[in-house]
Amino acid sequence: MAIRRLFFLFVVAIVLLSSCTTAPVVTPKRAEPKVALVLGGGSAKGFAHVGVLRVLEREKIPIHMIVGTSVGSLIGGIYASNPDSFQLEWAAFKIARGDILDYSITSSKMGPVQGARLEAFVEQNAKVKLVEATKIPFYPVATDLNTGETVTLEKGSLAKAIHASSAIPGIFVPVTFGNRTLVDGGVTSNIACDVARAKGANVIIAVNLQKDVRDTDITSVIDVIAQSISIMMHVNTRSKLAHADVIIEPDTKGISMFDFSRKKTLMEEGMKATEIALPRIRSLTGK
Repeated sequence: MAIRRLFFLFVVAIVLLSSCTTAPVVTPKRAEPKVALVLGGGSAKGFAHVGVLRVLEREKIPIHMIVGTSVGSLIGGIYASNPDSFQLEWAAFKIARGDILDYSITSSKMGPVQGARLEAFVEQNAKVKLVEATKIPFYPVATDLNTGETVTLEKGSLAKAIHASSAIPGIFVPVTFGNRTLVDGGVTSNIACDVARAKGANVIIAVNLQKDVRDTDITSVIDVIAQSISIMMHVNTRSKLAHADVIIEPDTKGISMFDFSRKKTLMEEGMKATEIALPRIRSLTGK
């Protein structure tokens, strides 16, 4: 009896000790960040985007998607097709004003610039022909001229989609894309952070070229239209930037929208602004 009693007490003790053992705490695995780079419009100021991409690539910051408006779609689309910042820089340095602005006063009542040269430039420098074929998922943003809707172009000709996203109203002829008539995405969504969020991004890096839109060198009707659009983009950017986790704002002060003579300066400003933002970017991406 004594042996049985001792055995019983031993078993009870083991059970009690087992019940007191703290269960291991399982820490949920942190979801891998899905990073979106959102590039805003600003015509020639877009050379700053090249500098941004160069630093992000150098620091091995992952980019899982690119959303681009206007010149942001031009730079972003070429890079998304072939993620190589040095090739992009080489292509950017070759861009001249005449490669983008093919004026023809007599051929259209809807704008003096046809956009054929812009499409040709994309065809020559992008490694793929279709939006859906880019190596990095790419979402160019345009505006439906008839309805005022913001339109994300996810399929079809890459060159035409970039043309549509960049078609500044009053300067470019509107672009027919599918069953829509499209103009520059900057009319409604110059920095489309909301598009990136809707596509599943949980870390959004936004590049704003329109922090300072002052321009005292306005001498033609084209300059008047361009500056008016620039001011409009500046205003509609504020609400969109609320969706961004990181905002990069290169110093483009005093550079007009069609000044193609300041490429190097703009690229350097893009690099500087990105380097300032790197600690915040690293904290969000773990890189």
